[in-house]
Amino acid sequence: MTAQPFSATVLGSPRIGPRRELKRVTESYWAGRIDQDELKKVAAGLRRDTWAQLAAAGLDSVPVNTFSYYDQMLDTAVLLGALPARVAGVADELDRYFAAARGNAEIAPLEMTKWFDTNYHYIVPEIGPDTKFTLNPAKVLSELAEAREQGFGGKVARPVIIGPVTFLLLSKAVDGAAAPISRLDELTDVYAELLGKLADAGAEWVQIDEPVLVTDISADAPALAEQVYNRLGGLHNRPSIFVATYFGDPGAGLAALARTPVEAIGVDLVYGPDTAIATVPELASKTLVAGVVDGRNIWRTDLQAALAKLATLLGSAANVAVSTSCSTLHVPYSLEPETGLDDALRSWLAFGAEKVTEVVTLARALREGREAVAEEIEASNAAVASRKSDPRLNNAALRAQIAEIRVSGVQRGSAEARRAAQEERLHLPPLPTTTIGSFPQTVEIRKARAALVAGEIDEAEYTNRMKAEVAAVIKLQEELGLDVLVHGEPERNDMVQYFAEQLEGFFATSNGWVQSYGSRCVRPPVLFGDVTRPKPMTTAWATYAQSLTDKPVKGMLTGPVTILAWSFVRDDQPLADTAYQVALAIREETVDLEAAGIAVIQVDEPALRELLPVRDADKAAYLDWAVGAFRMSTSGVSDATQIHTHLCYSEFGEVIGAIADLDADVTSIEAARSHMEVLDDLNAIGFSNGVGPGVYDIHSPRVPSTDEMAASLREALDAVPAQRLWVNPDCGLKTRKPDEVTASLANLVAAAKQARAGV
Repeated sequence: MTAQPFSATVLGSPRIGPRRELKRVTESYWAGRIDQDELKKVAAGLRRDTWAQLAAAGLDSVPVNTFSYYDQMLDTAVLLGALPARVAGVADELDRYFAAARGNAEIAPLEMTKWFDTNYHYIVPEIGPDTKFTLNPAKVLSELAEAREQGFGGKVARPVIIGPVTFLLLSKAVDGAAAPISRLDELTDVYAELLGKLADAGAEWVQIDEPVLVTDISADAPALAEQVYNRLGGLHNRPSIFVATYFGDPGAGLAALARTPVEAIGVDLVYGPDTAIATVPELASKTLVAGVVDGRNIWRTDLQAALAKLATLLGSAANVAVSTSCSTLHVPYSLEPETGLDDALRSWLAFGAEKVTEVVTLARALREGREAVAEEIEASNAAVASRKSDPRLNNAALRAQIAEIRVSGVQRGSAEARRAAQEERLHLPPLPTTTIGSFPQTVEIRKARAALVAGEIDEAEYTNRMKAEVAAVIKLQEELGLDVLVHGEPERNDMVQYFAEQLEGFFATSNGWVQSYGSRCVRPPVLFGDVTRPKPMTTAWATYAQSLTDKPVKGMLTGPVTILAWSFVRDDQPLADTAYQVALAIREETVDLEAAGIAVIQVDEPALRELLPVRDADKAAYLDWAVGAFRMSTSGVSDATQIHTHLCYSEFGEVIGAIADLDADVTSIEAARSHMEVLDDLNAIGFSNGVGPGVYDIHSPRVPSTDEMAASLREALDAVPAQRLWVNPDCGLKTRKPDEVTASLANLVAAAKQARAGV
């Protein structure tokens, strides 16, 4: 029996808590300060508050089972009985879950990579020949029961789960297993069992997410989805099915889904504007869930334009429901805490709570007519006009400067000439050792930052405390025997926010936290206008650190693509234009660092793949400007200055050519969890610059042994000659404890010495 259609919803919600309550309580549990009962109590409270707020705002369908202690793909692996065998020995269910996510002293974690083209990381399920899919529905059923008990005044509680096609195509085959998607028929049986249990538990609707349909990961995905949803839609005992696509245009996937018996289909109309809805006649019997409110960026919706778009859909489907384009997991909870905004900028923004209000407003307009929301539309129109005319978004001189540099070229000398100049200047040993940049943000550092914000200490005292931290980190690295040092970045709250706070055109939020992975939260700055650099940002710290040692100290900068990827970026001009503005600011900083005597400068681009478009046809244009922006950033220095870059948490195959085109002198790259696989890809394209594949995974509390890291280095040396190989962790050390870092780096240096003896 088909359930009553809904009219206003969101595809998912944040789960970290408006004040990062889940982060704090989860980390307290990991540290042994609280027990599971306390952790679960806080989690249950966050779920209840979220549901109540969504229902009170006016949504008539409220998503549930979007809460997670760590990640929704990992939750799905638990749901389907697909955790790896190596965690089976952990007796407690929650501890087993966390062992899969982050490992422990004995267990290596699952891999982690970016969720499509967002800054969220998901845990990559492993599907081996011995993986036996078995339904474990306790979480989804218990959260559905919680929500139904809470009530919502008759509004629908809608469980949300990752779909089988997406789950398998984003999973990884291990131990010689066939491609996970080959297990689709078997897995569909498990989903059929789940739908029956949800129906028995009273679920009227279920949302099954298939974002993989907006990508070109598999040409067969539309046909596979049609196969799956014909089967699931044909079940007698099931809730009404809403299949959600997001992050782009589902293309052929839309028609494939429309041919199945599912009752509703969700389409992202913010990032998928070319969706040919009118050409799919089968939608005439469906509910079309129109994602016209941007779920992953923070700009206010142009209500008049959105309503016009919705009006064109009314004849294409039996019902049109209004939604966000994707889960609001990707945006902060609310604008309310942001008291530092000027009136104009505030009027341009909408965070999570405001987006829910926009969804409800648009749904009301569809039901009652434009006149019912005339006041809201007037305010939206005023904000749109204000943004177009604001001088902070229209710097003609900046645009002219960028154009001139691009015309004159952004080339350095040949790789061979640079290598010779740098060898003469740096005198490094074979297999030089270094770290990626950050050292642990200790309790003392965090207390000092909090004291500065609270006005308990002044800027001079804060600087003195941070200098003491820098001195301690330099001393530690010298004692450990590292070859190229870093200052540890104690003064930086975040590798993007730190720069955003010093660049014109950015606004740093006070409470705009979003989840990056697990308990890791970030506070992306808002890039609202044209970007310029008023003064040097890092030179004083780098030169102070260099004054403490005779060894080279790296100047540490964040690259333009990563600054864009980890910010909420203006949507009123092409991303390429914004990237070149940021690149010019970073270029000016590299020139100042070189002038101050810094011989090694690292410009990190961990998000290079993150912004890669989800459709193949759009990728070449993106990589062209992404590489161009990096080279603008780094081509202002001499050949004798060594340029490093760093990339992490990506499936690198798709951008491997772009990594070479960056033409950095040394590229450090995540390789620990993926067992040096990336080196073969680099060799296949003739990559010949320096490379530092991570020899240990810093996202786990494990301290790898010297022998373990030496084995990784032997693997690396099979692929890369010693004269090009660097030895480093796979990412920054900010999130680790000092004792873990000291022990791991000591083992890293010892492993490098072993490897040097063999070359």
